[in-house]
Amino acid sequence: MNETLKRAISGTAYVVIMWLGASQSQYTYSLLFIILGIFSIYEMWKLRKGRKKILAFTYILTPFILVQFISTNQGYWNPNLIQFIFLLTWTFDTFAYLMGIKFGKHKIRPSISPKKSWEGFLGGFIFTIITTYIFHTHFKFASIEMPIIICAILPFTATLGDFIASHYKREAGVKDSGNIIPGHGGILDRMDAFMITIPIIYILVKIL
Repeated sequence: MNETLKRAISGTAYVVIMWLGASQSQYTYSLLFIILGIFSIYEMWKLRKGRKKILAFTYILTPFILVQFISTNQGYWNPNLIQFIFLLTWTFDTFAYLMGIKFGKHKIRPSISPKKSWEGFLGGFIFTIITTYIFHTHFKFASIEMPIIICAILPFTATLGDFIASHYKREAGVKDSGNIIPGHGGILDRMDAFMITIPIIYILVKIL
């Protein structure tokens, strides 16, 4: 199968599973992230084989624990916040990738992630802003402030999460964390953008 087509099909299936799993019920929501967490821990364990694992496992476990509480408010379960995070993260990743391929010349940190460029980051950021403007009312936020804050910080947290995962993969001498998703790699390759975003947004929503 053509590599681009294979990547498109598996990527679409991943998005559908994530979206439905996070939105159908609190049970499917919890089960989804438990399964993703187990796969991510296993993939990180393989990456860190023979090396220290405490920080790496903390990087994985923290968001997967907090995500079980981020969509609960005063005892009521509401997946709107995590769905909004999904939408913005996928938008940022997609357009950062496309803009980076088309216009990327100035690399952010080539020693860790050679394909990521400032042009791609800016393109992803712009489309994240546009997506927030178009869709924020659909997710029924109490005010416009929270979507704006999430929109402003998510490109940075998503990029940082990706860089951390890339660092661990480079230390292990591999391109991907696994091969469970054809054309995309492992679960951790798809979840790395959420690893810093979820804890930061949890702090903003639940503590601040």
